[in-house]
Amino acid sequence: MEVTTMSPSPASPTEGDDLCETDVTDVALDSVTLLISLCGLVGNGAVLCLLQRNPTTFYIINLAFANFIFVYFMVPSCLLYLKEELSCSTILPLDFLKALFPLLLFSYNLGLYLLTAISINRCTSILCPLWYRCRRPQRLSWAVCALLWALSIAVIVTVTSLCHSQEHERCQASLTSMYALNLFLFAPAMLISSTILFIKAKFRSQQQQHKRLNTVNFLLVPSFLLFALPLSLCNFLQQLGYTVVSSQVVFLLHCIHSSINPIILFLAGRCWRPCSLRSLQLSLQRIFEQEEDNTAHSNDAALDTATPAC
Repeated sequence: MEVTTMSPSPASPTEGDDLCETDVTDVALDSVTLLISLCGLVGNGAVLCLLQRNPTTFYIINLAFANFIFVYFMVPSCLLYLKEELSCSTILPLDFLKALFPLLLFSYNLGLYLLTAISINRCTSILCPLWYRCRRPQRLSWAVCALLWALSIAVIVTVTSLCHSQEHERCQASLTSMYALNLFLFAPAMLISSTILFIKAKFRSQQQQHKRLNTVNFLLVPSFLLFALPLSLCNFLQQLGYTVVSSQVVFLLHCIHSSINPIILFLAGRCWRPCSLRSLQLSLQRIFEQEEDNTAHSNDAALDTATPAC
């Protein structure tokens, strides 16, 4: 496993008595990444603490947790890289870099898989409303999230084991396959389902009852495509021998995406009250309140044999 391929920032400053120079660009990028990561910690932490746990919010909670993991590990990474760059000394051991990248990549993949599941879930609610409201298994979201967690762990364990085997070709093949899976399976599925959702929701007035929840999806998906997908794209091209931008830039972009997600949630359910923990909690609840009401109504109707709603 090559450190230049696996680390979230460029290699440490060149060692030497007369060659040590502080790269202002690297310092600026790491400083901005650090600040955005700290904001992401606060935002995603707030979502995890304030959002109530139930089947309708389970995907979002898992997504917030994946984003939280990513920015959590980016904070010490940026601090250590900044110390290296400013002191012109090697601080980060190779073992730390080898352990750090799989953790960051695990949270990245998990976020992608969950966001794809969210898009497909919302698309299904419009294409098959009867099944979604009345026939969908109550614990389907729990099962899907468990499968996505298992898939993320399996992918990272496989890639890490192959790259630690000291066989460069196997490592490169595993990394290329993982990035190709992200680019050519999950990203298109997310985009297609979100596009269908947008078209259906726009031309069907009855879907206005889910306006906030659909708005969240419409904003989260472009955010991922603009800020997070470049990480997979650039690393995929790097495995093929093409260097587009530095790893610092793509990790900075994903930190922006991870930090924007909580803002999208709070704004989508905005409650025009003085800013407080209670108002933030109400903002989150308003996004899912209609969905919860519809689910509860459908379950009650299903139990009533005299009611033909389901």
